[in-house]
Amino acid sequence: MSASRRSGTTDELGPDEPERDGPTDDTKDIEGTVNTEDTEGAADSMDSADSGGSDLLAALLDGMDAALCAFDADGVVTHWNREAERILGWSVEEAVGRRGFAGWAVRTADAEEVEGRLMAAMHAPGRQVHEFALVTKDGGRVLVRTQSAAVHGPDGKPAGLYCAFSEVHAQIDLERSIALSEALFEDASWGVVLVDADLRPAVVNAHAARSLGIGRTAVLGRPLGELLAQGVEELESALTHVLAEGAPPAPAEIWVGIRTPDGEKRRCWRSGFLRLASPLAEEPVPLGVGWLFQDITESKQTEQEAAQLRFRVNQLHRAARAAAECEDPGEAATVHLDFALAGFADHALIDRVAGGVLTDGEGPARLVRAAATPSGSPGPSHLAGHAGIPVRYGHGHPALQCVERAGSVRASAGSAAPEAARDWATGRQWPPGTVHALCAVLRSRGRTLGVVTFLRGAGRTPFERTDAVYAEDIALHIAACLDLEALERSTE
Repeated sequence: MSASRRSGTTDELGPDEPERDGPTDDTKDIEGTVNTEDTEGAADSMDSADSGGSDLLAALLDGMDAALCAFDADGVVTHWNREAERILGWSVEEAVGRRGFAGWAVRTADAEEVEGRLMAAMHAPGRQVHEFALVTKDGGRVLVRTQSAAVHGPDGKPAGLYCAFSEVHAQIDLERSIALSEALFEDASWGVVLVDADLRPAVVNAHAARSLGIGRTAVLGRPLGELLAQGVEELESALTHVLAEGAPPAPAEIWVGIRTPDGEKRRCWRSGFLRLASPLAEEPVPLGVGWLFQDITESKQTEQEAAQLRFRVNQLHRAARAAAECEDPGEAATVHLDFALAGFADHALIDRVAGGVLTDGEGPARLVRAAATPSGSPGPSHLAGHAGIPVRYGHGHPALQCVERAGSVRASAGSAAPEAARDWATGRQWPPGTVHALCAVLRSRGRTLGVVTFLRGAGRTPFERTDAVYAEDIALHIAACLDLEALERSTE
């Protein structure tokens, strides 16, 4: 087949005519035309490929975060990217083609040393790191840290070198950031947790793992509800807010419950939150939240105890001043009772010993209701027991134990079911909602006058030793009022 047919054109001879001996001039022209077109097409393809490769290389170089320049074997600048232009001010046209840095990017006095150390990288293995003072276009100087390495040709011999550089302060900032990150996740004395956008821990430092009572790898990817027994809702709400709105202006104090082999423990964590965004995206893309926390349980408890003590001392002082204005000592006793209830108990009762007093060594006491707070809606205490009928307390009742021991007695229904707790309270002649009780003896002039009982519902915590001390202080004032009342009656 002729070249013209291979190229898709028609022969003058037609398809059925035999070819002549030897090529004709027309055939030569056609074949020459075809060969020229093929050559031009291949050349265009190669030029297009070269152009595309050059454009890609230029785009890669200009998109780098680090400044980059390259030299051939003779030390002539062959490449110069946009970051190098930003740092030093010299454009690509001004930099490419220059031999070395002397006289333009480096002071003449330093040029020999700088170029010698740079060109030595062509014959050294790996990358060489140096720090140089380069000259900017406007005459200023900037200290840069360089990484240089040889570029080898097809024969394996050095054909030049490339030099990547950045300002020293930027490099130092990067190294500080990396060092800070490593220190936070290894040696920090507070917990650090990186939480992903799904609110699951992605990275946990050693301190945080110890605080959670679980290994560092066991924490990763697990829902927070599996790690904490209490405080999950508050913590997840804070993390969600940070993802949506950003970091809060101040740390937050969050009470959490930690599961331990000895049971659940409540801890208070002072927490700070930071929204993490990708530095590589044009628009901030949230990667998660950085959560830093410190255990402040002991200091928080000390602070709460101090505040509670100040409040209670203030209440005792106010009660004493108000009681001093009461003409009736019995009324003064109820004033002390009313002031004591604030923040301390839901209900209170005063039971006097039948007959007035019980001296040490006497037999079982009988108690008569002297005053009580309303068991329904809150209100002031009211005096009772004018008929002198003893309260039907069964054997072993906490109030009777308090009289026998002449000391405080605490009682609680514990974790009983609601029905059982109601029966427990009713059987002791207390309001049905009572779950915790504290009885303090009323003593004056070496004699037992009765008992004051403080009652709490299910929404409050059980009475503790510090509560018993406070109740005993209140009992002293009430006992003094009741003793004074008895003295007035005896003198009438």
